[in-house]
Amino acid sequence: MTYPTGKEEVLSAILVGVQLPGVFDSEQSASLQELERLVTTLGYRVIGKMSQKRKSTRGAEILGPGKLAELARWTGGSGIVAPRVVHKKSKAAAKFGETTENQDQDDDHDDLEESLPDESLAHEAPPAELAQVVIFDCDLSPSQLRNLDSATGAQVMDRTGVIIEIFNRHARTRASRMQVEIARLTYMAPRIRETTGGEDRGGGGVGGKGAGETSVELDRRRIRDRIKELKTELESIGQEHLTRRSRREQENCVALVGYTNAGKSSLMRALTGSDVLVANKLFATLDTTVRAIAPETRPKILISDTVGFIKKLPHDLVASFKSTLDEALNASLLLYVVDAADPSFRSQLDVTKQVLSEVGAGGTPSLLILNKRDCLSDEQAQGLKAEYPEAFFFQPERVKTWPNFGIN
Repeated sequence: MTYPTGKEEVLSAILVGVQLPGVFDSEQSASLQELERLVTTLGYRVIGKMSQKRKSTRGAEILGPGKLAELARWTGGSGIVAPRVVHKKSKAAAKFGETTENQDQDDDHDDLEESLPDESLAHEAPPAELAQVVIFDCDLSPSQLRNLDSATGAQVMDRTGVIIEIFNRHARTRASRMQVEIARLTYMAPRIRETTGGEDRGGGGVGGKGAGETSVELDRRRIRDRIKELKTELESIGQEHLTRRSRREQENCVALVGYTNAGKSSLMRALTGSDVLVANKLFATLDTTVRAIAPETRPKILISDTVGFIKKLPHDLVASFKSTLDEALNASLLLYVVDAADPSFRSQLDVTKQVLSEVGAGGTPSLLILNKRDCLSDEQAQGLKAEYPEAFFFQPERVKTWPNFGIN
């Protein structure tokens, strides 16, 4: 897979959603909007969106024939999945084939016409601009990726691939880079067969006997070895984190948790005076930062900024960032930071609580922070105050003193 590096031409992308039974239209629309933010963060330019209601995502091409043809018009593809295996002909079969070449071409032409799912689509003019990348708002299996790539003639990605690549770009510290690489290699391993064409076997072992490994098998073994090596290195770094954490056991630690781009880093900068990275983009923070509140309080309180969450967060990333999420597990108090101006913040809050529950931090005392108060009208603020009477409204640029959250 290739991704834009900032020096290359910005690629155009079309987003595709699959609406399953029980998913409301508003939820589907919100999910595609979130995918658009992810894709924009990655550096692509979205030129179109499309969605289809399906009973499941287990089909060979996920989409129905008509919708697949419509998608192919956006990319300039054929809309037809090419055969997965092309059998080589023997010399006799090849000689015989010469006499029936014309007939075969006619048959192929007939098959092509019959494969068109909707003749009306074949006569429609393509969009003014073709998409170079197709991105699905769900996970795709290796065979589905291959089939869609064949039918569209464009690069095909799924939501997990986009998120992993964003993490890969934003990782700064050695620990976060290793965590992301583990998740990326785990994601790539089953997809090697679909993205590489070499099936030649290498030489056998001692004495040259045996067929040896195919290039795919060799690549997969290298990936397994690399993952094992990374996990070993990560364990040593984890011991260092445990040592630092043990030194802070006698101090009160408050962890900022929440959806990505909810304003956690802005809040931390306002409360601690530290120069942490603040950016209006998804997953700007991947590394845990711990700072003391400024001006210093009595007793001393430490604030930790953690990685943000998102819907359909890949499980491999959750597992890889477990050491980072342990900051929330060992905190005295969790501050659930939400973007109160985002209409979907309630579902985002549910996602955050679900992930933290998976790592064992669901029972930690918590408070809700309704961030970005300046983006709300007085009427909206009053409504939220009635809905969440125990919550605190924050406007980071106006935070000057640390409120009493009952930490003694």
